[in-house]
Amino acid sequence: MGNGLEHGRRDRIDTGFLRRCIRALEAAFKEVESYGESDILHDLYRAACVKHFELALEQSGTLLRKRLAAFFASNRHADELVFKDLFRYAAKHRLIDVEMAERWLGYRDSRNDTTHRYGEHFSEAILELLPAFIADAKVLADTIEAANDG
Repeated sequence: MGNGLEHGRRDRIDTGFLRRCIRALEAAFKEVESYGESDILHDLYRAACVKHFELALEQSGTLLRKRLAAFFASNRHADELVFKDLFRYAAKHRLIDVEMAERWLGYRDSRNDTTHRYGEHFSEAILELLPAFIADAKVLADTIEAANDG
């Protein structure tokens, strides 16, 4: 029972908050593109994009850790994995493909490389990643919810 198995079936992981972050990110991204860079609403929606990117990124790692726990002898092994290793193991166990894992490592690098430089450059770099990130986050949410570890 400690590994999330009950009656031979893996319990479903709740991705509700992740999916809400993705929806908010999509809405903010749509709006940021509607305003010119001199408009204050552009700045507000850009800030919302950055914040929800960060939330979705962190939530993805947290939920993937829960999903990967079934592949280890104990939850503790999965709990000890750092963010990037979560995605490496997800690719190793064919939950995601290698190309997707590489993109997630890049998303994390983009966040880590620029968090100390909040501002327009950082925000614009994040905005460029968002179409691919949103698509990958949706696929990952579906993967995390999948009941069959195959």
